[in-house]
Amino acid sequence: MNQLDALKQFTVVVADTGDFKQLAQFQPQDATTNPSLILKAVQKPEYLPLLKDTVSAHGNAPMEAQIDRLLVRFGCEILATIPGRVSTEVDARLSFDTGATVARAKRIMALYEAQGVKRERVLIKIASTWEGIQAAAALEREGIRTNLTLLFSFAQAVACGDAKVQLISPFVGRIYDWYKKSAGGVPGATASGGWVEADNAGANDPGVTSVRAIYNHYKRHGIQTEVMGASFRNVGQITALAGCDLLTIAPELLAQLGASTEPLTQALSAPAAMQLDLPAVHHTEVSFRYAMNEDAMATEKLAEGIRAFCADAVKLEALMH
Repeated sequence: MNQLDALKQFTVVVADTGDFKQLAQFQPQDATTNPSLILKAVQKPEYLPLLKDTVSAHGNAPMEAQIDRLLVRFGCEILATIPGRVSTEVDARLSFDTGATVARAKRIMALYEAQGVKRERVLIKIASTWEGIQAAAALEREGIRTNLTLLFSFAQAVACGDAKVQLISPFVGRIYDWYKKSAGGVPGATASGGWVEADNAGANDPGVTSVRAIYNHYKRHGIQTEVMGASFRNVGQITALAGCDLLTIAPELLAQLGASTEPLTQALSAPAAMQLDLPAVHHTEVSFRYAMNEDAMATEKLAEGIRAFCADAVKLEALMH
């Protein structure tokens, strides 16, 4: 059995791509997209017609409406290939506006429903700011399921659990990147001390450690929110989280898993988490903001992630003109 098939025994495998023509070979359950992945896809000749069709049909609509239609077009194509759910992201420029995020999410869902897609097959992706989490709580109460992304800290995960969101996407690779850079492990870094890759790999990877803590907390305290590890840099990060509810994985890493026959064992399990002595944690807005302020990595990576998604949204709009 290859590692991809072995992983599917413990974890729901999700493809992290806008390139829906690649999906069938990996047979994922779900798929996730974001502005950067859609931008990457529409620059390929085989996907350019989707963009052109959207512009020709809806070119007189406001740009934000055109973008939402393009995202939903990709989402529908993906849903035709997979049995499960697709995640579609709200414009990251709304990350600090609860009301606007709710309105945009409702419009995206209405576009899907107009195409005959049932609500339970769509997750609306929202950045895990305080405002985004409150928007998600409001949407969940109305039966619109959400995926809270750009999640780097335990505090963000706690607030998402309190908000009863459907699913969170704690990032692994970007946490790893930050700690590696801060330890002087990449060119251009200023910190001393160095980075020993072997000491920070697999179960000791700082991104893996973060997701494990969140998973164990959720399972120990009966929090129903699904945990979907995201943003992987290498196969070792993925195999160290085997057993997580879901893992969303880029096609290149899915291919590596499919090509490997190395043994894979379950690393996370709900029964094991239930045995842990973990205190219950909850956050108010004040304690959440303080916890984020105390966590330099989470604060920096959240801001950086929002900036990057905003920049790619602007580039996508430029292609629509």
